[in-house]
Amino acid sequence: MEEKKNFEEYTEEPAPEETDVIPDVDPAEASTAKEEKKPLSRRAKIIIAISGALLLALVIAVAVYLGTYYRADDEAIEAFTASGVYESRDADGNLVFAPEAPIAGFIFYPGGKVEHTAYTPLMRALAENGVLCVLVKMPFNLAIFDTGAAGGIKERFETVERWYIGGHSLGGSMAAAYADDHAHDFDGVILLGSYSTADLSDTELEVLSVYGSEDKVLNAEKYAANLENLPDGYEERVIEGGCHAYFGMYGAQDGDGTPTLTPEEQINYTATIISIFIVL
Repeated sequence: MEEKKNFEEYTEEPAPEETDVIPDVDPAEASTAKEEKKPLSRRAKIIIAISGALLLALVIAVAVYLGTYYRADDEAIEAFTASGVYESRDADGNLVFAPEAPIAGFIFYPGGKVEHTAYTPLMRALAENGVLCVLVKMPFNLAIFDTGAAGGIKERFETVERWYIGGHSLGGSMAAAYADDHAHDFDGVILLGSYSTADLSDTELEVLSVYGSEDKVLNAEKYAANLENLPDGYEERVIEGGCHAYFGMYGAQDGDGTPTLTPEEQINYTATIISIFIVL
């Protein structure tokens, strides 16, 4: 006869109850954590206040600088018309001046802190002579912020085989810098009241430099010193009575000389000089 097993053998021991584990805390550390942070010293507050004020002043100064520029003379520009030229604006804000049968293309970088539309009359005059022109809109009206703005423009006009790049003042220098890195993409560089700090002397680019005899903005010493950056055979044209500002229509420029020509006359002379340079 089988022995009866004890009741305890069939009864499982109850599982121990789960309890929250409270870590040991050093009383000294707990006391330190509860202490309030020490207030900043008077000197530290002054330093923070001055730093904040200087940063704010810098932001305001930059905003004022970038927001101050030479605006296009819209009334004068509207009076400067051209026939047989189709004008349009692309997605980047660049203005395109297209003749019916373009003989060449010209990408133009505007002068520093000059509204790009101020060069509309010059672009119209060139387009009327058969040159397709793309007037580039620059960030904050400064070509230095987008030297590569010419990238991709040529590809949109596949029927135009010959291309030039250039600009006015700072825009000309930035256009030359772009041409230095993309010399195989262009036939030449056109500088208006400008010079090239990039060394183009070993390229096959044709270069035209135009400035006014009364230009007092263009640094004559730097202009002369940088002529060595141009290829042999570069062309230089001086417009007698012309000034720095009259390549566009945006009024007088600070520090410029006194011109004996009107803006319309200087623009027409410039368009003729550039057109002959491109055609020949």
